[in-house]
Amino acid sequence: MAQGRVAIVTGGTRGIGQAISIMLRDAGYNVAATYHGNEEAARAFGKDTGIPCYKFDVSDFSQCESAVATIIEDLGPVDILVNNAGITRDSTLHKMNPYDWKAVIETDLGSCFNMCRVVIESMREREFGRIVNIGSINGQAGQYGQVNYAAAKSGIHGFTKALAQEGASKGVTVNAIAPGYVDTDMVRSVPEPVLQKIISRIPVGRLGKAEDIARGVLFMVADEAGFLTGSTLSINGGQHMY
Repeated sequence: MAQGRVAIVTGGTRGIGQAISIMLRDAGYNVAATYHGNEEAARAFGKDTGIPCYKFDVSDFSQCESAVATIIEDLGPVDILVNNAGITRDSTLHKMNPYDWKAVIETDLGSCFNMCRVVIESMREREFGRIVNIGSINGQAGQYGQVNYAAAKSGIHGFTKALAQEGASKGVTVNAIAPGYVDTDMVRSVPEPVLQKIISRIPVGRLGKAEDIARGVLFMVADEAGFLTGSTLSINGGQHMY
């Protein structure tokens, strides 16, 4: 019963989030896409898709509270939450400054607490909820120069399993997806020789597509997916079999 279900996708106007927002909309969900930095991209996305966009900082709890209240007023109670927003601030640990550590932890992992905390009570009261947290292959396998990002994404996988246990008896499922390397602006910014080395390590021989990840989300948020909770789905072309 996608029709009428309200879904929030954080970081939902670009890259993987954009594909998730569009696929959910096409399946009949009422989607709210959130963003923080790129005003121009969000404006173009909203115009092209008709999906309402909401600007706020997911690492700030009070902003999450306020924005979700507005979304509920506009669209209705939130049935589905996709925690996709994330940033990178790459550096080896011996060169990393505390700001870049905190920024990644608070945006990538802290946002999962902030957004889940704001919607979880309503989901429990209505005895229905679907939460999908977007982790990463680098949260499973680690990655040189990404101790902050790997720690945050690894934390998401533990967060998912714990919250799944809390929500299970109330009809609230909590799952995660760990994407591999996906053809987005973030990955394409990697120097070409490094990118080719990455692709050479992917058994299927290519980068993933944002739609590959979105299909996993669509499966997890379905009304019929009530027996699936606490799971992490690795969509990585066979690069890391976890």
